[in-house]
Amino acid sequence: MNRRSALVALATAFTLTLSGPVFAQAKSSRPQIAVLDFDFGTVDNWWGQYDIGKGIADQLVDALVNDGTFRVIERKKLATILGEQDFAASGRADPSAQTMAKIGKVLGVKYILVGSITKFSTESRGGGVRVKGIGLGGKKTKSEVRITGRIIDMSTGEIMVSAKGVGESSKGGGFNFSKGGTGIGTNSDEWRQSGIGDAQEACTEDLIKQLVAKADRLK
Repeated sequence: MNRRSALVALATAFTLTLSGPVFAQAKSSRPQIAVLDFDFGTVDNWWGQYDIGKGIADQLVDALVNDGTFRVIERKKLATILGEQDFAASGRADPSAQTMAKIGKVLGVKYILVGSITKFSTESRGGGVRVKGIGLGGKKTKSEVRITGRIIDMSTGEIMVSAKGVGESSKGGGFNFSKGGTGIGTNSDEWRQSGIGDAQEACTEDLIKQLVAKADRLK
């Protein structure tokens, strides 16, 4: 076999290796994670029955899936498990070790992403009014969303990664919360066009960027 033929054979073998079990194993080594609804108990109750923590979690899941660093548990499956475990909303941001162990065992995941929404507001300045946190008729509008996220090892309860996300927007336009339901329609055109929706998207992107940068801490 001449030198050129040997190089071609070597390249072919390398390609087959990447497409075979070894490469598949490398792909499956991505950390698997479940995202719980974020707690928003520290936020003023302008939003009534609306679960803004669910909207944040849904947006984080979409961003994580699109990034590809983690394998993400499907939210419907997670909701079913949490319901079976009678997991109270009050324990979202700081679940007990026993609860984490139960969830981890049933889902087969090692890590969960939990967190809190620390700011979720829209304000108008210069003569505007404020209705349920949404500024109307002001000369200047500022929407701001701040969240804290933590990735926890389900088997030990150790916080492996902690980060904060911040999103701001000067975009005008409010969101209509009078349509009923318990979740915020973060995929709706109305939401995306609002200042608070714009700020939330920027905030979740900021948090994901930081979590992904620290993913090497997960074993």
